[in-house]
Amino acid sequence: MVITGSNSSMVQTLITRLSKEFSMKDLGDLHYFLGVEVQANEKGLFLSQTKYALDLLQRASMIDAKPISTPYVVGQHLSTKGKLFSDPTMFRSLAGALQYLTITSSYLSFSVNSIFQFMHAPTEDHFHALKRILRYVKGTPHHGLQFHQQSTYDILAYFDVDWASCLDTRCSTTGYAIFLGTNLVSWFSKKQSTVSRSSAKAEYRSLAVAIADIAWIVQLLRDLHVTLSTTPKILCDNQSAIFMAVNLVTRPRSKHIAIDYHFVRELVANGNLKVDFIPSHLQLADSLTKGVTKPQFFFFRTSSTLSLLPRSPCKGLIRE
Repeated sequence: MVITGSNSSMVQTLITRLSKEFSMKDLGDLHYFLGVEVQANEKGLFLSQTKYALDLLQRASMIDAKPISTPYVVGQHLSTKGKLFSDPTMFRSLAGALQYLTITSSYLSFSVNSIFQFMHAPTEDHFHALKRILRYVKGTPHHGLQFHQQSTYDILAYFDVDWASCLDTRCSTTGYAIFLGTNLVSWFSKKQSTVSRSSAKAEYRSLAVAIADIAWIVQLLRDLHVTLSTTPKILCDNQSAIFMAVNLVTRPRSKHIAIDYHFVRELVANGNLKVDFIPSHLQLADSLTKGVTKPQFFFFRTSSTLSLLPRSPCKGLIRE
């Protein structure tokens, strides 16, 4: 159990009360929890999964593999076609282990999600994609999330879509990254469940998914009595999606968009959310929807690993 809070005396009081009710041992400051390593430094807290990553490489017999700079090939789109892999059980085991690694490595989300779509019948191509991810992990086992203190709080989100990217179903891939100040607090990479006949529709659906997560974060912060300094803002590189979000009257062809996504307009109209344009080369969410070039990937990785969070005293407890 991890107990944290902004008031050290209240944290200690809670630990004392729990100890009276249950047989528990105070392990002191948090250092390791469920495979996640926590290191305090002058900036705040650094979260990583170094030991977990190295154990995974050892398990995959790739501890001596040659590192690679990116986890996914630019322009690659996996499909169900191809020769089936001879050991699907091993594939599923390694893929599942990689998914847990995305807790502190958000930039692996798209590549891991891509191979996860073929767990039922992995092919040789899917296994090669998995090995590429492991080769990338080999070169970056010490990477993680750096959390810093900050005095003001505002929400900034990036979202993007790779339209009709799935070769088998032509569904689009949604991706978004949400920052609290400069803290990466939520990210998402997933194939949409239905086909969109236009890129604007796919973008608008992705916008709605991202805003639903923003609304949840805002409510959580409200429950924690945290006040945002500015109105939450979400950045998009599709002008058509922005137009539909901020204008109450659109062309008839947009009526086919499901009504449940139109709550976006209400939030924008009430001033609870801002939707702004951002050039594609600055769109952080690109790395969560497709394989990107090395400079783009490094840009997202640097932006996500230098995220910030307020420092809080953390205690580790073990129930006996």
